[in-house]
Amino acid sequence: MQVRILIAFAMLLAVAFQIVPAQADDVKIGDLVISQAWSRATPRGAKVASGYLTIENKGAAPDMLLGGSTDLAGKLDVHEMATVNGVMTMRALDGGLALPAGQTVKLAPGGYHLMLTDLKHPLKQGDSVSMTLAFQKAGKVTVTFNVLGVGAPGPDAAKPTDGSGKMEMDHSKMKM
Repeated sequence: MQVRILIAFAMLLAVAFQIVPAQADDVKIGDLVISQAWSRATPRGAKVASGYLTIENKGAAPDMLLGGSTDLAGKLDVHEMATVNGVMTMRALDGGLALPAGQTVKLAPGGYHLMLTDLKHPLKQGDSVSMTLAFQKAGKVTVTFNVLGVGAPGPDAAKPTDGSGKMEMDHSKMKM
C-alpha cells in the first residue's frame, strides 16, 4: 500500500513540476570533465549532424580533442564555424581542438562542434546516441549525447530559471 502511495506521489510531482528530461551524465577521463553532451534531431535523408558538449580541463597540463568515432556515422571530426568579413565558414580542425589547462571549452552551435558525416540513419528527438571521443593525453572515452529537437538551442534553454520547474515566457514585447 505504501509503495503505491509513493509511486502515485512521485507521478503527481512529475506532472506538477513539469520535470525537464534528464541530461546526459558528466563523464570524467583523466583531468577532463565532459558535460552537457547533446545533438539535434535530423530530417529524414540528412547525411550530416552535429554534436555539442562542454569540456573542463581541471589539470595543470593542456590536452587536445582530436576527434572520435560512432556507429551512427562514417566519420566524426572536430569542426570550427566562424564568420570572417561577413562570410560564415566551416572547417575541420585537423590538429584537434586545444583544451587549455584549468579552462573550460564549450562546443556549441555557431562555433566549435563535432561533425558527423555519412549518417546511417536520422537522429530522433528523445533518443540518445553514443560517441567515442579521442583526446591526445586523456585517451578515449564513450559519451552519451541526448538528441534534442531540430532547432534546439541547447540543453540549458529548456531549464526553468526560477527553480520552480515551470517554464516562464516574457510576453511584454508581443503585439496583441
